[in-house]
Parts: sequence; C-alpha cells; structure tokens
Amino acid sequence: MGYPALDLNARTAVVIGGTSGIGLALARGLAQGGANVIPTGRRKDLVQSAVSMVEGLGRQSIALSCDVTRRASLEELLEATKAKFGAVDILVNCAGTTRRTPTLDLSEEEWNNILEINLNGIFRACQIFGRHMVEQKYGRIINIASLSSLVALYEVTAYSVSKAGVASLTRSLAVEWARYGVCVNAIAPGVFRTDLNAGLLDGTARGKEFLLRTPMGRFGNVNELAGACVFLASEAASFVTGQLLVVDGGFLASGVNQ
Repeated sequence: MGYPALDLNARTAVVIGGTSGIGLALARGLAQGGANVIPTGRRKDLVQSAVSMVEGLGRQSIALSCDVTRRASLEELLEATKAKFGAVDILVNCAGTTRRTPTLDLSEEEWNNILEINLNGIFRACQIFGRHMVEQKYGRIINIASLSSLVALYEVTAYSVSKAGVASLTRSLAVEWARYGVCVNAIAPGVFRTDLNAGLLDGTARGKEFLLRTPMGRFGNVNELAGACVFLASEAASFVTGQLLVVDGGFLASGVNQ
C-alpha cells in the first residue's frame, strides 16, 4: 500500500521545459505518480518523444509545443489542456538557459535573453496558469530555481540573477494565492549533469570544484529530483507554500569536506 496523499491519479500536470534533462525527469516522475502529463517545449520532435514516454506509462497527454517568450503560446497551451482534461492542477516551470560569460564582457543582449527565458518566461506561465488555478480554487505550481538562487556561481551572473528572481517570485505568488488553495514552491537542484551544463562540468576545474564541495562526492542524477516534485505536487504538501526545496547532495550545508 502506498501513501494515499502522494497519489496523483486524476490530476493533470503541465511541465514547461519538460522535454529534456531535469524537466523530462520530472514529467516522468509525475506520470509514474499517477498524473496525466503534458510535457512541452519549443522543439516539436522532443515534445513528441516526451509525450510518447508519458503515454508509455499509461497516462494521457497532448503533443503541443510552447515558447515561454510568447504569451499567446502559453495561453494556447492552457486552453488545449483545459479542452481535453477540464483543468490544470499542476504546473512545473523548467524552461531555462545559461551561458558562462565574465560579467565585464556580458552584453545586454545576452543578459536580456537569459532573463527573458528564465525569469520573465516563468512569470508569464505563472500568471496565465495561476489565474486558472485561482479561479478553480486549487493548484500546485513548482518552479525550478538553482543553487545560484542562494549563492553566487562564478561568471554566470545573468543566470544567477534570474534564479534569485525565481525564488523571490515563488515567495510572492505563494503569499498572494495561498487563500485560493494554490501552493507555489520551488525546487533548487544542486549540480545535476545535463546537456545544458555538460560543457561546464566535464573534465573542468569548475566540475572538480563542484564535486569537492558536494559531500556526496558526485553529480546528481536527474531522476533524484522526481520525488521532491511529486511531493510538492501532491496533497501531502497541502500546507507547504512559498518554500525552496533544495536537492543538492549537501552542497549548501558544506563547509570543509575533508
């Protein structure tokens, strides 16, 4: 027998940025937890592959691409999901980008592009889906933050600022929407090797430093984030809102590791 409050049967989850890396792992975890899951992103081929994964787990889905920089794209995603499933119960915001650049060389174009996707995109999705959740008096929003929401990482200033903004946005929305039964939380992953950051980690001094500062001595496996997501999406977390749940192998607790 499982723990009933963790059961996501009859729930519908939208995972934006859910077609690769962390987002795909969270989409899989939510489907395994019982939810119908709509994993979406900009690339149609990856969307179709992620949808096939969800359906392979016996859940329902929709193959629809989405761009968080376009409000109309997010509104179309909401309406299509409502048309098939009646409501959206869970929103996971995973869309993100990063690039390493010394701050003195950081162009306004690069700065604006990273904030546009990582922060403004999450704001748009929260506002559009949040209105629906407030109206139905129920919802779970899970944003993907970062270690850099809390500590500085070298030469990724725009990314760090965007993720600090995600943490602040999460708290602000939690306070505004709690009275409507909408819980808004964030997950702050530690160092998880994905296609997005592999070039920064593999065989580099930066990768070695991350490992040295992580007491578990390894990078995370993206599937190790799924439990946190399922918990925050479930009735087990009905009194949890405005929180940053860190999943980092001990990184933030770490002082001296040897």
